[in-house]
Amino acid sequence: MPHAVDPRPVASPRPLLPLWAAVATSIAAGALLTLAFPALSWWPMAFPAVVLALIGLIGRRLWASALVGFAFGATFFFINLVFTARYLGPVPWIALSMLESVITAAGAIPITLAYRWMPRMLPSATARLTLLPLLVSGLWTLREQIVGSWPYGGFPWGRIGITQVGSPLADVASWVGVSGLTFLVVLLCAAAIEYFRLARFRAVLTGVPTVIVALLLLVIPQFPTTPAGSLRVGAVQGNGPAGYFDERTENAVLRAQLEATVPLFGEQMDVLLWPEGGVDSDPTTDERTAAVLDELSDRIGAPLIVAAVTQRGDEYFNSSLLWEAGQGAVQTYDKRHPVPFGEYVPDRAFFEPFAPDLIGLIQREYTPGVTPPFFDLNDIGVGLAICFDVIYDDVIWDGARDGAQIYMFQTNNADFRGTDENLQQLAFARMRAIETGRSVVNLSTVGTSQVITSDGVTIDGLPADEAGHMLTDVPLRTGLTPAVVAGEGIKIVIGWGSLIALLALGGFAGVRALRPRSADAKTPAPEGTGVAG
Repeated sequence: MPHAVDPRPVASPRPLLPLWAAVATSIAAGALLTLAFPALSWWPMAFPAVVLALIGLIGRRLWASALVGFAFGATFFFINLVFTARYLGPVPWIALSMLESVITAAGAIPITLAYRWMPRMLPSATARLTLLPLLVSGLWTLREQIVGSWPYGGFPWGRIGITQVGSPLADVASWVGVSGLTFLVVLLCAAAIEYFRLARFRAVLTGVPTVIVALLLLVIPQFPTTPAGSLRVGAVQGNGPAGYFDERTENAVLRAQLEATVPLFGEQMDVLLWPEGGVDSDPTTDERTAAVLDELSDRIGAPLIVAAVTQRGDEYFNSSLLWEAGQGAVQTYDKRHPVPFGEYVPDRAFFEPFAPDLIGLIQREYTPGVTPPFFDLNDIGVGLAICFDVIYDDVIWDGARDGAQIYMFQTNNADFRGTDENLQQLAFARMRAIETGRSVVNLSTVGTSQVITSDGVTIDGLPADEAGHMLTDVPLRTGLTPAVVAGEGIKIVIGWGSLIALLALGGFAGVRALRPRSADAKTPAPEGTGVAG
């Protein structure tokens, strides 16, 4: 007689925590993770945060895992992104935090499925200690990538890799990028969890996978790039009234920049850098502003890199301009990633009824740029990023691939005075220096501004909310790091590769659940049979 088919699935792992405790630990995880970001920058806190976020997902049912993931995401994002409410009120803060939290909750489900399906298919201790942590960390990294790319281009702000910018692990980013560093941090945490879950402490070999990951993070040096001389950069932080709600007269920010530049008159420099929003009017169409910049460039005997809102036809751009006396803007870079609901309103007709006053503040719709984030400054390559451009990998990597020997990041943090936003953005700038092996001049309209060398060391700086200038011999470097060369491929392999692996596991697990029961009789049962909460 044919064998009867047992339609029941193989038992799932028992939850490590009851649901109420899993939600509580996830809230604690989100709060701990905020401590790893500036201003506190307690980078070790990222590790217990990841551990607590993961243990609450083991053995959960799907909707329960989404609840646990939401608790983690909401706690983290509502604290970490509170700066968005500084001037515009609670609506953008709540909307952005809720969106990121929902995506985080959805991304918790694949991680839960990995903990469910992997032990069914590969119940050995070796698989538990190696393959399961690899899959879990890949799915975590994929979730970061989705948050950072969707919708409307995403918002890759709270990445685990960035928390390590001040740690001994930061050099790893030059090999695998920020996403790769996130993957390895989560991998270490996930491997440690499995080591303690197996509880075979007398079997020394069971700790080897965790130790190997830890050593990889600690001993890999920064990828070396090649010194190529230096560039003498003047940089001016005018501290003008550059915010949305600052009271100002016509060209008040331009005047503030000029006043802060005066001490540099008579100094020798190769270029003068001004921040985003340092020019109030469009010098490509306003003859008076163009004349001021011409005179300034002539006075200092060097070209300028300035930023302004430019108009071409009916389109507006947030632009960086390489300006030379008598020639005007000889090269232009337009910001590639305008901020949705900050520099333009996607689907305006849909969102305006929900917050008409807030949406009404954004009158101009900035068009995304398509030009390379790169200037050729007398045969020296300058990589560019305007404000939040710095958080997007493609802008940074494209600049290096185009030949950047130095980066100049222009930003305007005036709408976030008194918050941690400028320090969090500065952490991105510092990580980009390490990741690419290039010096970075990160210049803000109102601060904090710094010159950072390729190893992440600050060699010059200006405090927030003070006008001032820097005149710095900034090291140049050439050569591409593995992160720049293979970064996109690394992200695809880690993120989408883990999703394909999960789907394959799910398919095999489904087929196995429908096989005759006797065919599975000799297969070891996975850990636990408890009720999932």
